[in-house]
Amino acid sequence: MKLKNLSDKKIIVSAGGTIEMLDPVRFMTNRSSGKMGISIADAAFKAGLNTVLIAGNVDKNLVSGKKYEIIKVLSTRDMLEAVKSQLSDNALLVMAAAPADYSFKEISPVKIKKKSDELNITLIKNPDILVESNKIRQSMNFSNLILAGFAAETNDLEKYALGKLKEKNLDLICANDVSSSESGFESDYNKITIYFKNGLKKELNRALKKDIAKFILKNIDIYLGETNDK
Repeated sequence: MKLKNLSDKKIIVSAGGTIEMLDPVRFMTNRSSGKMGISIADAAFKAGLNTVLIAGNVDKNLVSGKKYEIIKVLSTRDMLEAVKSQLSDNALLVMAAAPADYSFKEISPVKIKKKSDELNITLIKNPDILVESNKIRQSMNFSNLILAGFAAETNDLEKYALGKLKEKNLDLICANDVSSSESGFESDYNKITIYFKNGLKKELNRALKKDIAKFILKNIDIYLGETNDK
């Protein structure tokens, strides 16, 4: 796969869920396996692109033996710091990870004992990695930095995807329905619809994530070519 317009960009891909600790033995996470993000990093590297994978809670066997750079992180804030360290004017950030939206307000230094029938826990909102990345793009004048998001939804897919595309000022967003057991989280398959900020829409029905990855990168490459020609 030849990617002419991406050939000189650094490809930063995030993958997997993040972990928010409650105490030394308990934590909160989600079902994201990281397979989609890893497939995108694999496809980018095979296409000869400078590739960095920022991996959250993923099976170590999925990233074992990879030849590109891998940065392991735990929490959403850890992932944010890793992403910030990699951003540059000539990069493409693909946020395929599923970072936790909330973390625990208080983390106990010791295991919380079972004492009562109820345990009240306060959650606080985590920073949004793409929103923070856009702030950096604007403040640093990274006009060539491309931001690509993912919207994993169980309902109203197009509505929520287009909302995130606008609210986070993204160049594109990849929307996938995770309500089905036949694709999405933990599966080797996915089905995707890409919405670009110029109104372009590209869709691929259920396919292996490695083929979805190629589809995403190919269409980003085409989009960049069309944008550069204007």
